[in-house]
Amino acid sequence: MNLENLFNSDLFKWVILPLMIFFARLIDVSLGTIRIIFISRGFKYIAPLIAFIEINIWLLAIAQIMLNLDNPVCSIAYAGGFAMGNFVGMLLEEKISIGSVIVRIIVKHDSDKIYDYLKSENYGITMVDAKGIEGEVKLIFVVIRRGDLKKILNHIKTIHPHAFYTVEDTRTVQDAVFPITSKGLFRFYRKTK
Repeated sequence: MNLENLFNSDLFKWVILPLMIFFARLIDVSLGTIRIIFISRGFKYIAPLIAFIEINIWLLAIAQIMLNLDNPVCSIAYAGGFAMGNFVGMLLEEKISIGSVIVRIIVKHDSDKIYDYLKSENYGITMVDAKGIEGEVKLIFVVIRRGDLKKILNHIKTIHPHAFYTVEDTRTVQDAVFPITSKGLFRFYRKTK
């Protein structure tokens, strides 16, 4: 079977082309999710490169949809690729864990154990006395790498299962203290600027 016959076959029209559209859309939406994350984290040089690749893939996919408006399987594949691309983009965001977050922990007791744990992990910690609705509490602030969040929260829950905490994204961090690591896509050093 030569190429021209393949492109004109029912196999191409109803199976191969929809699969190509599905995967093109999956890739471009995943890239779009990552691009938005990079923009929100201030990676202003990487985001435009990703946008360039993303829009070129989208153009290829939408061109095939416009050429095959009579094929409902292509439209379903386009929508399915969009949905799956969102899902894959979120998984990728969790995997690469770019940036840092601030964790605020409020506890009535065991604050010293939490403080000592975070200090042993070489994080900069601020702990202040505060007053909550039920009396005196300790308020602990720590800025951590997003990739360490799950580990840190699990340890805090082990020390104090009922600790109240909030997590907030940070765009810029200056003079924070992080443990030294060489893992991951981006390296973090002990002091940031």
